[in-house]
This record gives sequence, C-alpha cells and structure tokens, in this order.
Amino acid sequence: MRLWVCIALLSVVLCVSAERPRIVRGIVQAGKFVRDAVGGARDMYRAYRDMREANYKGADKYFHARGNYDAARRGPGGAWAAKVISDAREGWQSRVSGRGAEDTRQDQEANRWGRSGRDPNRYRPKGLPSKY
Repeated sequence: MRLWVCIALLSVVLCVSAERPRIVRGIVQAGKFVRDAVGGARDMYRAYRDMREANYKGADKYFHARGNYDAARRGPGGAWAAKVISDAREGWQSRVSGRGAEDTRQDQEANRWGRSGRDPNRYRPKGLPSKY
C-alpha cells in the first residue's frame, strides 16, 4: 500500500513539474507521434472514402494529395502514416491493377506534394463538387 502511495505521489510531482525528466518528455513525444499517426491514417481513409463516393473521373491525384496533406498537417506521426500507407497502396496497386509505372509515378508525385504541405487543389479537377 505504501509503495502505491509513493508511486502516486511521485507521478503527481513529475506531472506537475515544469521541467520534466528526459524520459518523461520522450514518452510524451512518443505518445504524440502515435496519436498523430492514428489521426493521419484516419485522414488517409477519409480521402479514400471521399474518392470512392465522388467517383469523379480524373480526381484520383487530388484525393492522393489531399489525404497526404491532411495527414502531414498533424505532425511527424501523420506524415509517417501517410508515407507508409501511400507506399503500401502504390506498391500493391502497381502489382495488381495493371495501371502501369507511369500512373504509380504520378500518384506518388501527388502524395509527396500533399505531404510537403503544398496546396492539394493543384490536382483538383474542374467540376469536382465543392463538398470535396
């Protein structure tokens, strides 16, 4: 019982302290990275879902750029998730869909564009509903 009280008090002191020990800062940063990565994966899924819903010819690159842009805005974790998901999807798609290397190259260009924080509307096709 005394051990748990000591642990609880130590935890409170460490959390209230203005200057946290390096290990605590590392744990907090790791938690933020994971939270950003999960949010980035959600952003990528939302862009994919919107792309399927819109079913608009020529909008593929826009949704690639938008998903990566939204994910990367969350921070390093979101950018990491966007890169992993984009690379995995393009790797799978290039083997299965038969769309070819040029389509994969263009998709990856749009992915990088969005992840770098540039405006995804560069790839937005004319006539795409404003909902997207």
